[in-house]
Amino acid sequence: MPLTLEIVTPEARVYSDTIDTVVIPTTEGEIGILPGHIPLLTRVADGELRVTKGGVESLLAVGGGFAQIEGDTVSVLAEQAITAEKIDEGVVEAALKRAEEQLKAAPANIDTSELERLQGAIRFAGVQLALKRRGR
Repeated sequence: MPLTLEIVTPEARVYSDTIDTVVIPTTEGEIGILPGHIPLLTRVADGELRVTKGGVESLLAVGGGFAQIEGDTVSVLAEQAITAEKIDEGVVEAALKRAEEQLKAAPANIDTSELERLQGAIRFAGVQLALKRRGR
């Protein structure tokens, strides 16, 4: 019996398909989900999400959010997510450079939410670059 995986961000549905397995990066470490998994709600960490379908592995970069496993349905509600094929290295490198420069130029009394946003942008860019470069 296959799993149904859906990955949604505030902007779009990034992935929706029936799959064999999925490995999700969580704040507690990676978890592998197979059909028949117990119900679970967990926080998703910035990292690489691995999907296996028909013996083929697909990679996605995910940034923050939650994953819910209910029956044979896996729902990932991510702040950010992108498939490996859609990662544009040049765009990501430019975004990383901008975020690092903004962080460096930030005043000592920077707003906490702005600091977290910049640090999150840097982490997600790093995940995307690592995922894209690993495929070479």
